[in-house]
Amino acid sequence: MLQYQTIPVTAFQQNCSIVWCDETMQAAVIDPGGDLDRLLAEAQRRGLTLTQIWLTHAHIDHAGGTAELSQSLKLPIIGPHPADQFWIDGLPEQSKMFGFPPSEAFTPTRWLFDGDTVTVGHCTLKVRHCPGHTPGHVVFHSRETGRAFVGDVLFAGSIGRTDFPQGDQDTLIASIVQRLWPMGDETVFIPGHGPESTFGQERKTNPYVRGT
Repeated sequence: MLQYQTIPVTAFQQNCSIVWCDETMQAAVIDPGGDLDRLLAEAQRRGLTLTQIWLTHAHIDHAGGTAELSQSLKLPIIGPHPADQFWIDGLPEQSKMFGFPPSEAFTPTRWLFDGDTVTVGHCTLKVRHCPGHTPGHVVFHSRETGRAFVGDVLFAGSIGRTDFPQGDQDTLIASIVQRLWPMGDETVFIPGHGPESTFGQERKTNPYVRGT
């Protein structure tokens, strides 16, 4: 069964999640934006073996620590979708712009596409391509546990910003309606910032997507 622990990292309080298979204790880190010492300490405390990095998208607060973590532990980088290559290439500049520690660009070990799957231990999650916040944004859905790791697509009471390069609000709303809602109202989602919620709750109360 998939387990997870969410740890807010960086000055942006980005929700980095460590996900693991409770049978094998193999783990993946979703969006290691920074504060790697905290992430590694939590993995060690739980007796986890980190085996891979999964990225929803390549904004600095989500991907800033990726190259360093990958290099130090020899971990493959899985995701995002190749449309975010320009964001990856711009990580060094992003780190300067937002006052983050120096961040290196990288080439993912494997790009992700809509309908792909990722596996950690005995647990498999489905990948959905959800552009709008960034063009290459993906989310990870565990049907078994009714959890979705959605990055900055959707928040409790809000949606991702679309005023960045190649962002588009109509595209983002379409991603939410067409790719997230079919996962079911009862699905709990872990956003890139802030508290968890359910898709059903957001359909009822979120002013950006209420009634969709």
